[in-house]
Amino acid sequence: MAFYFDVASQEQPVCSNPPGRQGFLQFHTRYLHPSGRKRVRVTTVSHHYTDSNMQDIVKGFDQEAAAVLTARYAVFRSESEDPSDVLRWVDRQLIRLVSKFSEYQPDQPATFRLEPELSIYPQLMYHLRRSNFLQTFNASPDETAFYRTVIARENTMNSLVMIQPALLQYSFDEGPPMPVLLDSASLKPDVILLLDAFFHVVIWRGETIQAWCDAGYQDREEHCNFKDLLQAPAKDAKQILTDRCPVPRYIQTNAGGSQERFLTARVNPSTTDWSNKSGFLGGPDNPPRLFT
Repeated sequence: MAFYFDVASQEQPVCSNPPGRQGFLQFHTRYLHPSGRKRVRVTTVSHHYTDSNMQDIVKGFDQEAAAVLTARYAVFRSESEDPSDVLRWVDRQLIRLVSKFSEYQPDQPATFRLEPELSIYPQLMYHLRRSNFLQTFNASPDETAFYRTVIARENTMNSLVMIQPALLQYSFDEGPPMPVLLDSASLKPDVILLLDAFFHVVIWRGETIQAWCDAGYQDREEHCNFKDLLQAPAKDAKQILTDRCPVPRYIQTNAGGSQERFLTARVNPSTTDWSNKSGFLGGPDNPPRLFT
């Protein structure tokens, strides 16, 4: 459950609520106890007032909770507004937040800086725009309604996985599985990736790993370490399937496989098939422009 409060007017004087003053908000909950008695529970929340610059807000800003609340409100607006209007609303909210709390010099992108309490929020909004909650292409109305219903009921951690899936890398060089960027550059030929998108759990094998599997190296005693590498993501995926409700769809694929689309659709397309090729789209001296 979430409560949203909108500022009625930012032009009203704030002298009655000087910065540093304590404010209180109370929630009264009335419910029927199993004993048959009606009870009232009062929850009091304390907060501080701040000045018009709102710099004090940054110190206590929970960017993960804010991203989930933004996603829920965007989903709510999608029920009665055009999806393109909702996407523009998400963009405006992000622009207003960044322009208010960031530090930068005009026309110098290298000077852009956000506080650590706000640094992850823009990338969460990027993945929200590309998620199934706001993008209805190639999805039935029932599927879209199911996704939107689930995110409105799940907790913050599960909702974050829906917005920005977790991507783990398994390889001989790195040792234990490690999280990697949700980017196409992470799709390397000598690694295995485990994507947890809440509704889908995908195991992806690179070209080299898949070639070793096709050669049957995992069945040879001298390559038992390769067999352990293949089993590690499968065990982790099984644990996710056991603990989660609703049970996600389990997918195993490899580079170039038909089911690879479940992974490539969620990663940032920083590299493409044309990145290292020459032609009318670009070359070594004239690389193609990629818009993400």
